[in-house]
Amino acid sequence: MIELEGVPELIDPVMVAAFEGWNDAGDAASTAVAHLDREWKGEVFAALDAEDYYDFQVNRPTVWMDAGVRKITWPTTRLSVVRVGGEKPRDLVLVRGIEPSMRWRSFCNELLGFAHELGVELVVVLGALLGDTPHTRPVPISGTTSDPDLARRMDLEETKYEGPTGIVGVLQEACTHAGVPAVSLWAAVPHYVSQPPNPKATLALLNRLEDLIDVRIPLGELPEDARAWQVGVDQLAAEDTEVAEYVQTLEEARDTAELPEASGEAIAREFERYLRRRDGGPAAGGHATDGGEGTYLRDSPSGRTRPPKPPKPDHEDDESSED
Repeated sequence: MIELEGVPELIDPVMVAAFEGWNDAGDAASTAVAHLDREWKGEVFAALDAEDYYDFQVNRPTVWMDAGVRKITWPTTRLSVVRVGGEKPRDLVLVRGIEPSMRWRSFCNELLGFAHELGVELVVVLGALLGDTPHTRPVPISGTTSDPDLARRMDLEETKYEGPTGIVGVLQEACTHAGVPAVSLWAAVPHYVSQPPNPKATLALLNRLEDLIDVRIPLGELPEDARAWQVGVDQLAAEDTEVAEYVQTLEEARDTAELPEASGEAIAREFERYLRRRDGGPAAGGHATDGGEGTYLRDSPSGRTRPPKPPKPDHEDDESSED
């Protein structure tokens, strides 16, 4: 039995999860959840027992000093809750950690136990993969689900991926078997510039999440970080003729694939987002459930409503993504 002392009854809760490791190219996904936790000042209410799921020779604990006393931080997965204010407030259960080394089914069952106790109605798992995509174009984001009804209602793709998977795919499948609606959002990161951080991919994931769950997310310095990141990669690419030619090839392939719809739906979607932010939309402010007010880090009861169907994506993602 999971005891959640100190956590109040939640409003229309959505669980948003990301894990460092194989499913986190450029640290884009884990940084997105860290951004939400920081901007809305989330309060950690639970942490999984590290010894149950982690090989400490793979993910080593760290030692640090606190007022002259040595302390150890163990690699694990932590859960926090934040409340997004506004006319229609809702709560987000943020799950951030490291892909476990073992006992994945038990790991997912424990997370689903928290989801059940908190009345979570939707689980959104963020991931990032390496792809043949140019850094100069918008980051492709694919949204997938195993639920045909959810795919139609939220304008998502039904996953058809076959092959090796990580904890993102396993958790989504566990949600399906448990009857919990689940969605995976994947960002495609250029494989030729895969080292973290990648603020452009993080920003793209947050924009797609904002549309999916109908909340306004404060972006802070992310847009400027994303622009600076692209300028830096532009400069590096310009210094290498082969890389510059390769990027141009990727640009031509991407532009050709998206030409039929680039002029219409992409512009409409960005204009809708601009209007929503200018007019206030769902409030950007938020606070942790203990009453606080709203880092860029590496590391149901009746009456609840389903998240509304988001606008159509601004492009079809031709990247191959998993679950």
